[in-house]
Amino acid sequence: MESSANAMESTSNIAKIYLLQEDREKSFKQWPFSTDKQCSIQKMAEAGFYWHGTDNEIDIAACFVCGKELDGWEESDDPWSEHRKHAPQCPFVKYGRAEANLTCEEFVNLMMATLKMRFQNNYTTLKTNGKMLIEKKRKEMEKLLRTN
Repeated sequence: MESSANAMESTSNIAKIYLLQEDREKSFKQWPFSTDKQCSIQKMAEAGFYWHGTDNEIDIAACFVCGKELDGWEESDDPWSEHRKHAPQCPFVKYGRAEANLTCEEFVNLMMATLKMRFQNNYTTLKTNGKMLIEKKRKEMEKLLRTN
């Protein structure tokens, strides 16, 4: 099991928050494991994962709350165990049970944690992109000044 370092969300997943298990299940487009395997689509979604794969790497899944991406799944991997191992700080992992078994208060807490994580990630991305753009423009201006 490897942790994918990709911090950017694919454009097909940007608008989705995947709060509901049903939506997470629907996200799995090319999942390589059948329903009788330990890491079936249903079990992945129950453990908080949605599909974040690509045509080249179909076994990437990310948590809807903490955003942790995992790839390199094997048919015998237990989604809850892998989630706990790689993201013990995740609020969903801390509850340790499917959304259907959460109280209303717990579900609202998860929704707030999810939105907070998304806003933080978007802010970080905007800040990084802004710095890169400023640096690019600075170099262009320096080049112009040297040529004049």
